[in-house]
Amino acid sequence: MSALTELLKIVECVYDQIKRGEIPEIEITTRTKRNIEFKEESEVWVYGDRKSVRSAKTLKGAYQILKTLYLVGFLKEQLTQNRSSTLREIYYISENWGIAKFKEQVESDRLIEDLEILTGLQRESFNVRPEEDGATVFGDVKIRERTRRGVREIHCRDDVGEAGYQIPTNVDNLEFLECNADFVIAIETGGMRDRLVENGFDEDYNAVIVHLKGQPARSTRRLLKRLNSELGLPIVVFTDGDPWSYRIYASVAYGSIKSAHLSEYLATPSALFVGIRPSDILKYELPSDRLTDEDVRALNSILSDPRFDSDFWRREVKLQLELGRKSEQQALAKYGLSFVTDVYLPERLSELGVLR
Repeated sequence: MSALTELLKIVECVYDQIKRGEIPEIEITTRTKRNIEFKEESEVWVYGDRKSVRSAKTLKGAYQILKTLYLVGFLKEQLTQNRSSTLREIYYISENWGIAKFKEQVESDRLIEDLEILTGLQRESFNVRPEEDGATVFGDVKIRERTRRGVREIHCRDDVGEAGYQIPTNVDNLEFLECNADFVIAIETGGMRDRLVENGFDEDYNAVIVHLKGQPARSTRRLLKRLNSELGLPIVVFTDGDPWSYRIYASVAYGSIKSAHLSEYLATPSALFVGIRPSDILKYELPSDRLTDEDVRALNSILSDPRFDSDFWRREVKLQLELGRKSEQQALAKYGLSFVTDVYLPERLSELGVLR
């Protein structure tokens, strides 16, 4: 079925309720960590059966339904005209919607996610795209990319600059032609990505380097999923040692809570964590910073997050709370600029069985 058909079903449902003299309401899956469950077949975390209801019985609920209908109306017009928009543009477009306008972009972004859940489609089906996020790929992999101007072939090391090939919004338009790498290392920060490229880590260890650029965009997670499922490349995630970085890893491996409806499409359950551990702060006597109150709250939240329900994560998070410290990838430079590529990563990757 078309995206337009699925979107209009939402409007029709509200219309039918009003026609029957009922107060309109929309039922939607509850998007909290208490409503995610492990799906054995695909080994990812998805939403459970809990539902919440947005009802016009309350002023807040009425506003939410009104904004939903305005958004569907805009998307209907966009699809009909075969146009597209960014998440940021949708936020600004609502300035013309009177009392239905969004107060901040996080509100419009969340409503787009609601429509994905209600329709079972992805935002790309509505011709909605994110802003360019600048995440890149560098390594011995050759791809074919379809664009408006035709098809082009790109080698992600030989045909690009030191930053690598910029990941497009829709990575399903890419075709893998050749790949001689043994694994993929996904890196949180641009500085560490540059360090690995400069040190020749991709050639020395036959790796593809992917820059996550912080919390990875869907396109980045989808690319990692495809590199793993289609090319059989192990995925390892290298981050800082703080709760926000652990969540970056979780979004790659387990799927994020806010987009659990897309976990089977985006998540790579076999992805391994090679980031800075709290135990590394002690082992390597790394420079570190004191945990903030917000860090402490986030770590305690991780202890109750089912995605982190393992002896490893419980042990490391509890140790971090005891230490009261966090550390960055770049702290490894204490031992020189080559320590991370010559010692730390080879040792950690060998422990995990990625290097033999």
